[in-house]
Amino acid sequence: MDFEKLTEVSRRLALEAGDKIMEIYNADDFDVKVKSDDSPVTEADEAADAIISAGLRAAFPDVLLVTEEQAASHAEKADTFLIVDPLDGTKEFIKRRGDFTVNIAYVENGIPVRGVVYAPAKGRLFYTQADGTSVEEEGPFSKDKPGATKPISVSKPDMGALMVVASKSHRDQATDDYIGKYNVKDMKSAGSSLKFCLVATGEADLYPRLGRTMEWDTAAGHAVLLGAGGNVVAFDDHKQLVYGKDGYANTFFIAYAPGVELQPA
Repeated sequence: MDFEKLTEVSRRLALEAGDKIMEIYNADDFDVKVKSDDSPVTEADEAADAIISAGLRAAFPDVLLVTEEQAASHAEKADTFLIVDPLDGTKEFIKRRGDFTVNIAYVENGIPVRGVVYAPAKGRLFYTQADGTSVEEEGPFSKDKPGATKPISVSKPDMGALMVVASKSHRDQATDDYIGKYNVKDMKSAGSSLKFCLVATGEADLYPRLGRTMEWDTAAGHAVLLGAGGNVVAFDDHKQLVYGKDGYANTFFIAYAPGVELQPA
């Protein structure tokens, strides 16, 4: 893989998809449908998917593309693949809460090694560079030329005063019970893959997820967090969360800054 090209193409496509998403988001109304798994999908999901899929297939025709909005891709498997969630946080989008992201990732041998996460309503853009390190780009954003970037890095956690981030739409008692095992200084709620990015920038130390997610929900944020020095492990055994599983469904997981002493499940 040409990582310079991957970074350039993924960044540009994320911004193009983000522009289309915001065009629909700012309209007076937009269509919302329900998929076979009872999850919502909007015209923004589909429009963003069309932009990203066309761009990735043109740039990397020999690499498998798995995307949330194309069910046929969920039956395909490869050791190396691109994986896309064109609009993560559809519920936040529908409620016009702004916590939604565009996610594009590249997986090698089970590990998401490169990724881009763009939150168009928040004006935040995170991605891995060609060398694998993660940055946040400062806006305003140009699709043709990257702007100034700043390296991002996980925090040095204080186990007596942890910063925790959890899901805005999927919080439950089991999650609260697990968080209760830690000494928490502050608790944030955020939607979509932004939670990984908050750990990657040091704005949070710990993000536990005790709920259903798919690999396209997490791969890009996982890559950004790895590039910032963080890690993501399975909730039950604290082994590395891997990708390319049957059906692309995740186990429960914990994203964290090294230095957090993980508590047992």
